[in-house]
Amino acid sequence: MFDGNNLNQSRPRFTGLSLGPQVIAALEEVFPRMAELSAAAIVAEVPAYAGPLQGQVGQNVADAVQASLAAFLRLATQGEHAGRDSSLSVALEGAYELGRGQVRDGRSIDVLLAAYRVGARVAWRELSGATVEAGLSAQTIAQFAELVFAYVDELSAASVSGYADELAITGRARQRYLDLLTSQLLNGEDGETLRASADTAAWPLPETLTAVLVPAAQMSRAATFLNPYTLQAAEDLPGLNPAEPWAVLLVPDAEIGGRSVLLSALAGRSAVVGPSRPWLSARISYLRAIRARHLAAKEGAEKGVVVDTDEHLVELVLRADPDAAEDLRRRALAPLSEFSPNSADRLAQTLRSWLLHQGRRDAVAADLIVHPQTVRYRMNQIRQVYGDRLDNPEVIFELTVALGITS
Repeated sequence: MFDGNNLNQSRPRFTGLSLGPQVIAALEEVFPRMAELSAAAIVAEVPAYAGPLQGQVGQNVADAVQASLAAFLRLATQGEHAGRDSSLSVALEGAYELGRGQVRDGRSIDVLLAAYRVGARVAWRELSGATVEAGLSAQTIAQFAELVFAYVDELSAASVSGYADELAITGRARQRYLDLLTSQLLNGEDGETLRASADTAAWPLPETLTAVLVPAAQMSRAATFLNPYTLQAAEDLPGLNPAEPWAVLLVPDAEIGGRSVLLSALAGRSAVVGPSRPWLSARISYLRAIRARHLAAKEGAEKGVVVDTDEHLVELVLRADPDAAEDLRRRALAPLSEFSPNSADRLAQTLRSWLLHQGRRDAVAADLIVHPQTVRYRMNQIRQVYGDRLDNPEVIFELTVALGITS
């Protein structure tokens, strides 16, 4: 049960506003539009609510926002009398239950607080416009703003209290089950075991899971912007050295709305995104992300680069067997061993560009930033050592693959 005593002890004194009936009616008139705009802004700016607030649920949220605004208006105009009125208690009770619901839905309290901030910003934008049109004085508008944000602070505090209470009761136990499920998925346990663990953890089964590697320090923050049922792990990750600072997020049904939605949610953070796979095969996505983590290291983790493994399939295939790849490169480029190491490196770069640009000399010159005559000279050297092997499709294929392996 919600106990508002602690909140009451720190509650600010609401001084009340002297507003005429016409002003109050004007404000009430904008409430429906204000509620719809607030709900729309929350969906747009807090991705974790994008799915849950669609359709009828979104309309219910808009209705709740409108009811909360009406309670606020009563509070603002009745002052201390409203402080003892049941309308404020009802609003705080609702906020408290919202906080408890965050735990049951598997969302961070930060998500709800972000929604409060977005809703308050939109609500005040609409309210301030209405108060200006109503001809209120600057002092009254400023007082109105103070009450708006004091009201939001009270709702936020009640939600935090509800979240903490629910977490103390059920959150820790459920988190242990979720941690076990995550470990089993990463280690490739059998389907029967995974389904039983998911049922015990009350984790709704998705169609797919997508593994996302992020720096361990960013895990909680990154998860805030993803599907609320995202699984998380930062310790004892299979295939990783414990000293590596990575954590993993397993994002349910990331392909809904397009992969770009997931990539946008991760923008500005360092991340390696694996492919979407049936949820029982999440280990496949995880292992690919593990193999691709060197791509993030190339760019520097501090730069906030998001690596989409779907865009690096060729390189990942070529690196699947590093020892075989090195043997292939050594054999394919053996004819260049006649030259000095520096010359052989320049000729290899020229041959790679020549293959990629299908022998177009000007394109090769532009790629290497050299004169076309330099390209011609180097290709003559290459032909001297390769001979008619450059006319053999199998040799060309081997060279293309070998030269595609970059350090």
